[in-house]
Amino acid sequence: MANSDFTQHEEGLNSSTNGFIYIVGSGKLQNELMAFFLDQLTGMKSLTGEDLHSIQKMVDDDSEGKSNLVLLDCQGKSLERLLGELEACGPELLSRVFVALFNVDPSLRIEQEALVRGARGFFYEQDSLDRFPKGIDTILGGELWVSRQIMCKCILKQKRIGSFPNRDTTGLTPREIEILAMVAVGAKNEEIAEKLCISPHTVKTHIYNIFKKIDVPNRLQAALWAANNL
Repeated sequence: MANSDFTQHEEGLNSSTNGFIYIVGSGKLQNELMAFFLDQLTGMKSLTGEDLHSIQKMVDDDSEGKSNLVLLDCQGKSLERLLGELEACGPELLSRVFVALFNVDPSLRIEQEALVRGARGFFYEQDSLDRFPKGIDTILGGELWVSRQIMCKCILKQKRIGSFPNRDTTGLTPREIEILAMVAVGAKNEEIAEKLCISPHTVKTHIYNIFKKIDVPNRLQAALWAANNL
């Protein structure tokens, strides 16, 4: 399955783990070291490459049904270039992989625009590699790796411009409305489970049902929907 544009690392603790981590960027040495580190801590196979076009070749039928993550290097890139690269992913690729940005310069203020284009999380220039395993686990679990402050700013901005028309919420149960309200303020599944005295698995099931009922693909869109309808 390996493509010549990518280098695959198979030293992970659990080589049978489904899914891959694709590290995309021009910093070859940095990315090779990161791949080795993530192999050890996540047990997932890591591949490094220079552009997203190679990703589209790699994510083929063999990876269908697996949880794959693209880590896109932001170092030295302008806001316009990064947003262009995210848009280039297209809905087909974004439906098959999670995308997160790393080496993010906080001064770019890219988060809101990147979230709207499908990004699931951000790792900043000052972040240590020790933060990556937790963030990756969170993203692959279907949650966003982003601060509540940024989430609130994004929701308020989208609410002001009226991203969604008001819709009937009668299809949601009282419990689903309660959980959706917590999702809207950035609560994680574990926090919701603890607050409501239910299991994280039950929370995940509720969120899946909520997404289907309000016709949204992820937590950010659900939060935006809640801001306009609850």
